[in-house]
Amino acid sequence: MNQDALTSVLESDGEERYDFFLRQVGEEREIWILVNAENRFLKIVSEDGDVEYLPVWPSEAFAAEYGKGSDDLTPKRIPLPDFFRKWVPGLTKDGLDVGVLPGVDETLWITEPEELKRDLQDELASF
Repeated sequence: MNQDALTSVLESDGEERYDFFLRQVGEEREIWILVNAENRFLKIVSEDGDVEYLPVWPSEAFAAEYGKGSDDLTPKRIPLPDFFRKWVPGLTKDGLDVGVLPGVDETLWITEPEELKRDLQDELASF
């Protein structure tokens, strides 16, 4: 994906980015996160501490773009079956939501892991 296409998606609103994410993950069958040097995933906590979430991206390019400027964050691929089998139960147990494809406008589609799983399964059924 070239920089113009990447920027175009990142400038769209949260709902459009969520739909794009579902389509891309449906096609590629993988989710991308950012991890640090200790292989710990990036978790974002809202300023008031009310919301904690794992940001996710549909491709390495989007994750890398978000991690730009950080020395120790690198994209990590999670195959979709692993996300369903390991990550969704783990995130649910830890009370973490999922922040789908953060954009440039600071808006974000935040969802529960099980809801994202259902939406992805619905998307997969259309293939």
